[in-house]
Amino acid sequence: MSIEAIDLFCGAGGLSFGLQSAGVRVKAGLDLDGKCAFPFTANMPGAKFIEKDLSTTHVDEFKGLFSSKSVKLLAGCAPCQPFSTLRNGSDRKTSKKWPLLNEFARVVEELQPDLVTMENVPVLRSETIFEDFVSLLRAQSYHVQWRIVDAADYGVPQRRKRLVLLASKYGPIRLLSPEELGLEQTTIRQAISDLPPIKAGEQSSSDPMHKARAITPLNLERIRASRPGGTWKDWPEHLRLACHKKESGATFRSVYGRLEWDKPASTITTQSHNFGTGRFGHPDQDRPLSLRELAILQSFPPEYQFVENPNQVEFTPLGRLIGNAVPVKLGFAIGLSIVRHLEKENDDKRSKH
Repeated sequence: MSIEAIDLFCGAGGLSFGLQSAGVRVKAGLDLDGKCAFPFTANMPGAKFIEKDLSTTHVDEFKGLFSSKSVKLLAGCAPCQPFSTLRNGSDRKTSKKWPLLNEFARVVEELQPDLVTMENVPVLRSETIFEDFVSLLRAQSYHVQWRIVDAADYGVPQRRKRLVLLASKYGPIRLLSPEELGLEQTTIRQAISDLPPIKAGEQSSSDPMHKARAITPLNLERIRASRPGGTWKDWPEHLRLACHKKESGATFRSVYGRLEWDKPASTITTQSHNFGTGRFGHPDQDRPLSLRELAILQSFPPEYQFVENPNQVEFTPLGRLIGNAVPVKLGFAIGLSIVRHLEKENDDKRSKH
């Protein structure tokens, strides 16, 4: 049984590559950001990249992409910025990205795929727009299951809580546990310790993506005064920022921090290439993490291609693509859960006959 997928909001291809690794054939990915085109197509040969806004996309553009006898999967991670806890205090519903989950629902209703999967931030579960999405799926005869998981439990070398939804017209479906899938936690040491050492501001000659952002002399002092897993409270007084001395800044202890070798990383964000935006200092080298290290901590394989030309390695756009990606190993767990769900349904059918 051939499972074919279209990945809405595909980004650099984290979910697609994970699905592909599990045996799902990815036919196409859609994203409004043209910078996603190269990494998506370079790592998923034969898959089509559609640079378009989903809200202006007609479902007929998807229908011809699936083979006639395939099991059809619609996958996606609608941009999570409107729902992110980092935006607390702002009016999330004023975001232009807020309606995109409804656009996902529209495509499901019109395309009627056999399977649906969605990944997003946990806070989405408390939003009416998510309740409406689940209700629509059930009204369209889908069996729906969703749960909050930590991607670290599925082998992603970072702590990353996510909401994962699976829906099937074939019968009850669920995301299998790490134990059922044979997946275990991975540490930072296991993930990136074999990469060649580089300094802040340097780029590896063997891999253009293994490039670390430069830091100021003052921040170099700060990272040298930092211990793995420690905080800015370990620093001498003269290195501390003014905000650290205020009561409001006392709780932000992970900024300007070093990672610990034998634990998963903290959640990789779009700004993780900057030393001061979280615990993104290398465990023992005096520098921020490189773009390649960040990609590996998102469980992209070390050889994953992000740019066609080595001169195109830029921190801001690539940091955005990497930080926004669905971790590959979480995508693999989703894909393998779908594959085994269909195998079980087929086995049940055969046993009845």
